[in-house]
Order: sequence, then C-alpha cells, then structure tokens
Amino acid sequence: MEVIKAKNLVKTYADNSIEVHAVQHIDLSIEKGEFTAIVGPSGCGKTTLLNILGGIDEPSSGEVLIEGIDITELTGNKLIDFRLNNIGYVFQAYNLIPVLTAYENTEFIMLLQKWPAKKRRERAIELLEKVGLKDQLNKRPGKLSGGQQQRVAVARALASKPKFVLADEPTANLDSAATTQLLDIMYKLNQEEQITFIFATHDQRVMDRAKRIIRLDDGKIIEDKRMD
Repeated sequence: MEVIKAKNLVKTYADNSIEVHAVQHIDLSIEKGEFTAIVGPSGCGKTTLLNILGGIDEPSSGEVLIEGIDITELTGNKLIDFRLNNIGYVFQAYNLIPVLTAYENTEFIMLLQKWPAKKRRERAIELLEKVGLKDQLNKRPGKLSGGQQQRVAVARALASKPKFVLADEPTANLDSAATTQLLDIMYKLNQEEQITFIFATHDQRVMDRAKRIIRLDDGKIIEDKRMD
C-alpha cells in the first residue's frame, strides 16, 4: 500500500540573493513497511526533501499525497493536526522536553491527541519497553545517555501510531554501540510491525540496514535502488 506519493516536487529559495535549487522535480512513492534511506553529500537536498514529505517545509511547487491527501494544500491548524495524527519524527538533536521524564516525553503527543489516561500509560510503557527503556521511565533527558535519549525519541515518534516515521540523521550524535542498538530497535519494529521508516542520512551503518536507498545530488534523484 502506498503511503506517500510525491509529484514533481521543487524547492527553491534565496541565499544572499543567490537562487538555490534545493529540490528539483522529484517524483517519489513510498510503500507501507519500507525501511528507506535518502542519502547524498551535505547540501544535496535530503533534509529539505524529508521536511517537505513531513509537512515541516513547503515546496515551491508540486504535491505530497499521504494516503491520497495532498498535505501541500493544508494550512494552519489543519496541517498541524494532520502532522500530529499521521507522522512521527526523530531528529538529530533528540528534541526531548528537558523537564519531562522519559515516560512523560513519550506520553506527550498522546496528551495532545486527548487519549484517555489509562491508554496513554499502557501505550507509553509498551513503547519504552520495546526500545529497551522500561527501567528508565522516570529519568529526565539529562540523566540519560545520547543513545537512550534517541530511543525515547523513537518511542515518542511511535506513540501516535503514525502512518510513517521520518528520521533526520538520527545517529549523527551517537557512538558506534548506541547507533547499533538504535538501528537494531528500529529495524525490529520495521520487520515485526511493518512500521515505515524514512531516513535522511550520510551514515553508512544506516545505509547498510536500508532496504531501499534513494541517492540525491544537487536536489535530484540520481539513483533509486531496492536492496535484496
């Protein structure tokens, strides 16, 4: 089942009066259950493309259809609500709320969605157990390692049962052991629960796990390869 279909995406912006073509006429579809890495050198457009697919950035032209809904036509609260209910995000800098515990950070999106307290608790504990942090429920981010913080971020991204998860350089701040643990968890979630993950990355370890690699250069797709 197709969860994302991008049609003729273009993103152009001005940088010191110079026109930058960050994304150039990209067509792309993502199926449910994919474990896809968007790769390429710095400045190739991979983060811009990821942000457009997630409704964080707006294309200059083109469409992004998520299960048939064109999110480029959504504005204001409608776009915010759509992102909240349909897309999970994992960022390089974790973006956890420092005054909240691991449990509270995981629960936060469900609070915004107005889940009943019992269901929030069950879901948060279930997810933190899946990412290996059931014994760290009450610790705040400052008391967790980088790898543990990123695992909380994965649990938070999954809390709302999104259609897919976007991960922007999720391993960039992690050492080798933490990267391996994080990728093991995400790959297991992908394999066992068919959770769709789309990465923007330059990390070879992520590419080695990916089932599909989309390579960008100068804002264009130069290779789209499915791995056996």
